[in-house]
Amino acid sequence: MRTERRGPAASGRVRIIGGSLRNSRLQVPPLEGLRPTPERVRETLFDWLAPVIAGAHCLDLCAGTGALGIEALSRGAAEVRFVERDARAAQALRANLARLGTANGEVVLADARDYLRGAPRRHDIAFLDPPFDLGLWAELARQLEAGGWLAAGALVYVESPEQVAPDVPAGWQVHRQGKAGAVRYALYRT
Repeated sequence: MRTERRGPAASGRVRIIGGSLRNSRLQVPPLEGLRPTPERVRETLFDWLAPVIAGAHCLDLCAGTGALGIEALSRGAAEVRFVERDARAAQALRANLARLGTANGEVVLADARDYLRGAPRRHDIAFLDPPFDLGLWAELARQLEAGGWLAAGALVYVESPEQVAPDVPAGWQVHRQGKAGAVRYALYRT
């Protein structure tokens, strides 16, 4: 979840926009290139997910600030596993979860590619927002699909630069999609 520095990350805080943690602020460490999903995009995404988020088991790959996963917890997800490769970002995420009193979020310090080579746990929703400059969408999507990480009928959120249409597995169907500024985002049904 990293590329150019912009938006809320520069201020050091990200706001949770809905659910039980609404208006809570996440502390964002001053890490080069940390790029939280914009509020407007998160609001749209979670409007799309409203019918299925309660009780969902979620995977937040390349978690960064954890804004997507914490938003899911705020809106009733049963659990979220956050995978983040940067130790400072992972520590900040653990601190935010503790400060917010959320016990059903687990932070795993690992590169997403390595993590997805491990023993799978099925998830209803996966958030796939890798660092834009690494171009990992196709590789991570393929690993999610082939590795048994997705429950039947799972939803996968994919965020990329506006000019990039990520290559996803053939069986994934676009459920909803949009653009906001320099960001393209889509929700796929597997």
